[in-house]
Amino acid sequence: MTVTANALTRAAGVCAVAAGVIFIGVQIGHPELNAKAIQTTDVFIRDQLKLLMAVLALVGITGMYLSQIRKNGVLGLIGYVVLAGAYLFIMADEVAAAYMLPEVAKADPGYVNDVIAAATGRGTIEGDIGAFETVIQLRGFAFLLGGLLFGIALYRAHVLARWACALLAVGGVISVALSLMPDAFYRLLAVPNGIAMIGLGYSLWRTTRTSTSMQPSAVTIPAPRQESARDTGTTTTAAAPPDHSSRR
Repeated sequence: MTVTANALTRAAGVCAVAAGVIFIGVQIGHPELNAKAIQTTDVFIRDQLKLLMAVLALVGITGMYLSQIRKNGVLGLIGYVVLAGAYLFIMADEVAAAYMLPEVAKADPGYVNDVIAAATGRGTIEGDIGAFETVIQLRGFAFLLGGLLFGIALYRAHVLARWACALLAVGGVISVALSLMPDAFYRLLAVPNGIAMIGLGYSLWRTTRTSTSMQPSAVTIPAPRQESARDTGTTTTAAAPPDHSSRR
């Protein structure tokens, strides 16, 4: 199997679509988080899916950036780096949520409840959670700024679906607004970014597929044939037999 740049770009588009679907789907029926719920199998599986989502999204935005690197410019580079950093933060958060916090919750549930309050913005932080608070703040800032800058750069490049680029740019702001609303709306905060990733991923896959199908097929050029004397219009005279009369 030959691995080509177009094949990798199409794969990145598929990853972006999958990331968007997972990001939205994992919020459906999500239980309220606390020190007790975080120890359940349900939340553990959802954390694994969120980790997978972050990995797929990172692959997806990498394909988006590299597929139009010349058109993205400096703004696109900055937006990509910041947004990629946000997804790396999310990956670290989900690893901690799936493998570390459930064990800590057995000994110190108050600390875990404070971490969850800081991560979700719901509830009051009563104790000191150390570096977790800084990481959570950096993740949120990078997600907002990275999505905004990268979305604007993709919109200006005019290659992928512009509605999806615009939604990626404003998705972070919409998510912040939803996080301030009642609990019934809180889980909807994944919808704007999820839809944007689905739209961008499909657009990337379709654009790459179209450009591949439009490439001209190889043309075989026949080798020039050797011209004969007849083709060149010249006449060849046969050699006359030798004259032996002088020997008589």
